[in-house]
Amino acid sequence: MGASPVIGGQESRIACETIPSARTIPSLIDDVAAGLLAPPRAQPPKYFYDEVGSALFDRICETPEYYVTRTEDALLEDCARAIVELAAPDDILELGSGTSRKTRRLLDACEALGQYPSYSPFDISRETLVATAEQLVADYDWLTVNEGGLAHLPTNSGRRLFCFLGSTIGNFEHVQAVAFLADVRNRMTGNDLLLLGVDRVKDDAVLHAAYNDRAGLTAEFNRNVLTVLNRHLDADFDPEQYEHRAHFNHAESRIEMHLVATRAQSVTIGALDKSIQIAAGEAILTEISRKFTARSLTEMLTEAGFSIAAHYTPANAFFSLALARPLET
Repeated sequence: MGASPVIGGQESRIACETIPSARTIPSLIDDVAAGLLAPPRAQPPKYFYDEVGSALFDRICETPEYYVTRTEDALLEDCARAIVELAAPDDILELGSGTSRKTRRLLDACEALGQYPSYSPFDISRETLVATAEQLVADYDWLTVNEGGLAHLPTNSGRRLFCFLGSTIGNFEHVQAVAFLADVRNRMTGNDLLLLGVDRVKDDAVLHAAYNDRAGLTAEFNRNVLTVLNRHLDADFDPEQYEHRAHFNHAESRIEMHLVATRAQSVTIGALDKSIQIAAGEAILTEISRKFTARSLTEMLTEAGFSIAAHYTPANAFFSLALARPLET
């Protein structure tokens, strides 16, 4: 069981510290220099989420076609109590926490069980972390929120539940995903558990619809990344000259999102003092979203140094929540 409830002012229950990353993280200009100057062109999906992109993604999650967010949330609602009973956390640590909406399922289960862990969210947006922490401690009068960085995790003899939800691991290539999970594994003790959310392989039509919604929101979301490049790098992409395309790559078991030039064009990137020539029909890869089978999920976790303690999935097997423990080394 976790610590007893902490009652008091909100400020006394929020500890927020800005901590530099333990590794070098490429900047926008680094990623553009590496990915856009020559074909095959690609950009990482992290630049989708400016203010406009984040608002568009929230709207995408509400479309009838995009099953991912609501499926995971419903699964968490059903399984949160079992997860908390098995993990018995003294601290819940969430990687890429955002607004911690789904994490509330775990906090509600903790409250119902009379178990009161602290919560340590990690995200790149300090503003989001602070605003979310203030709301959480207002809603849960027992909760203490600690914010920091993965390289500076709280160290104690208690049990920790690491959470990486939202199927975000699917945005990593296999080698990157294993390296990331192995890094998390190396920061865990034998008492800790990892709760990992992954999207599953399913009918092509369901996958296609999820990334090609009829309202055109995903297309708008995809093209908005060019506006981000224009704003921050003094570039002159014309988003209207690019077509959104998303398809399921069976060989790689992943959705691939592209922006495809509808005509030949020259684009200037002022921050790099470069001009690039993009041919008609040439594609920029903007996101991958890997889809897993039960087998490929197990293999990825095993390669990263984990064994699965529990596996939760809905009746339609659209999504998986894997509760994994670090293998002894």
